[in-house]
Amino acid sequence: MCLKRFLKELTSEKAPGPSASFSEVHLVKALELIAEKPIGRNKLSKKLKLGEGATRTLIERLKERSLITVNRVGCIFSKKGEKLWNMFHAVFPRKIILEKSGLTLAPFNVAILVKGGGNKVKFGMEQRDAALLEGATGATTLIFKEGKLTVPPEQRDVAEDFPKIHRKIVDSLEPEEDDAIVIGNADTLEKAEYGALAAALSLVNS
Repeated sequence: MCLKRFLKELTSEKAPGPSASFSEVHLVKALELIAEKPIGRNKLSKKLKLGEGATRTLIERLKERSLITVNRVGCIFSKKGEKLWNMFHAVFPRKIILEKSGLTLAPFNVAILVKGGGNKVKFGMEQRDAALLEGATGATTLIFKEGKLTVPPEQRDVAEDFPKIHRKIVDSLEPEEDDAIVIGNADTLEKAEYGALAAALSLVNS
C-alpha cells in the first residue's frame, strides 16, 4: 500500500460522503491517537482541534475503509487498521518535543524521525513549505549520513554548532544512515506537531 496515495484518497473530495475539511496530517494524528487507546468522537475532535462535523467525516471514512470499528468505548482499530498504522509507524517511528535553541528558534518545536528520508531531501525548502501550509512558522530538515547529523544544503555539522540539541536528537530519535529528521517550528505545540507531520509526509513517495 502506498501511504501517501492512501492519505490523498481519504482526503479527496471525490471520496464517498461529505467533503473532507481535514488534512492528511489530521488523519495521521487520528491514527496515532486511536493506536494509543480507544477514543470517542468528542475527545478525538478536541485532540485534533477539528470541528465535530469534520471529525465525524474522518471517522466515517476510516469506517468505510474497514480500518476502525466504533463502539461505546470509542474508535478501535480493526486488523486492517492496525496493519496500516504499523506501516506508518515503521516510517515515522519516533517523535520528540525540543526546547528552543539556536537550531530551533520557535517557542515550540517537534522533531520526527523519517526512516530512509535522507535520500529524498534536496534543500529542505519542500519540508519548510509543507509545514507552513499547516500553520507552522517553518521547519528544519536534518540528514544523518556517515555518522553525522547535518543541515542541507551546505551540510553544516549540527554536533559542532549545536552540541546540546544534537545530543538530545540523536539519543532520543536514534537515527541511522540516510534517515531524515524534520523539526516543525511554531508558536503553539499543536502547530509545531502538524508542521512536522506535514514536512515528514513530504518525504514519503507519492
